[in-house]
Amino acid sequence: MPRTHPPTLITLTRASLRAHALIPRGSSVLVAVSGGPDSMALLHVLALLRGRLAFGLFAHGVDHGLRPSSSMELDLAERFAASLDVPFGRTRVLVGAGGNLQARARTARWEALRAASSHVGADRIATGHHADDRAETVLIRILRGTGARGLRVLQPHQGDRIRPFVYARRSDVDAHVARHRVPHAIDPSNRDPRFLRTRVRYEAIPALESLCPRVVEHFCRLADDLC
Repeated sequence: MPRTHPPTLITLTRASLRAHALIPRGSSVLVAVSGGPDSMALLHVLALLRGRLAFGLFAHGVDHGLRPSSSMELDLAERFAASLDVPFGRTRVLVGAGGNLQARARTARWEALRAASSHVGADRIATGHHADDRAETVLIRILRGTGARGLRVLQPHQGDRIRPFVYARRSDVDAHVARHRVPHAIDPSNRDPRFLRTRVRYEAIPALESLCPRVVEHFCRLADDLC
């Protein structure tokens, strides 16, 4: 019997672009890049696909000034974008002290990305969210007591936002980064147990996968069914 190989990140991305009409021919996309593996892999994959699928591509990073290393991570992203012949821009935003820091930083980031998108004439803003991110977000919403409408998270196409990796797992992204030697940085706050998402990612989801190996797929299907 012939051996079948799992689909690559490029194949999964093309499938999502086609299924959800995420990037029409002749359109332009701004990739939100942080320097982390997900966004750097997204920049790389879209750079590989832009000629065949006929779309323009830009990259933009937002520095919240919350970590000393964030500027160096965007330097890394800028060099990588240049190697792919993708125009790169960056914005520095100020997020003051106070409660709900992550939510306020996210709001500031999206304001900066939309301003950058408008400046370069991009039609859509692409982020590197994948299936694991969706599953984590569904579980976080459940833990916080949201209703069914609140579980419609991280859809493939939401206004000006697109998520081309929606069919991919984190393992697919990691395999692509390793195979193509995509440069990237690791944000140490992603391992900080003070954040609920960190505990969901490294404790809750693995525990659930030990009971049901397809739990990530099931959470994503739930999010889709509630659209």
